[in-house]
Amino acid sequence: MNASVNASMVTTAFELPGYRVIKTLGLVRGVTVRSRSILGTLGASLETIMGGNITLFEDMCEKAREQALDLMLEHAGQHGANAVIGVRYDATEVMQGVTEVIAYGTAVQVERAAWMARSGAAVYNNGAIFGRGNS
Repeated sequence: MNASVNASMVTTAFELPGYRVIKTLGLVRGVTVRSRSILGTLGASLETIMGGNITLFEDMCEKAREQALDLMLEHAGQHGANAVIGVRYDATEVMQGVTEVIAYGTAVQVERAAWMARSGAAVYNNGAIFGRGNS
């Protein structure tokens, strides 16, 4: 299997409500390394003078986290996973102005819990469980 894992099947918890882990496939990760441009650094420096939120760095950090997560999901798909549990992020400054961002977790294969399959209940991203016909 070489597809990416659906984002709704990713959690920081060690289980997915309504699903059971049938196979653990191991550690998966996504790594990206980012640096600030000279113009971005100058712009952010000006923002620090004004105080408050430094949007240039915030945008860069969010893009780095998103890219690391996407790479992790691709890695999980390459291992045949349909879910990733125990997801975490970490960042390390490799050198001044260069930062590594990593997303990592445990790739697993899950299936709907037997009682879920029999009842036709649905599980939504927030973990709420609803039976057929409920809204």
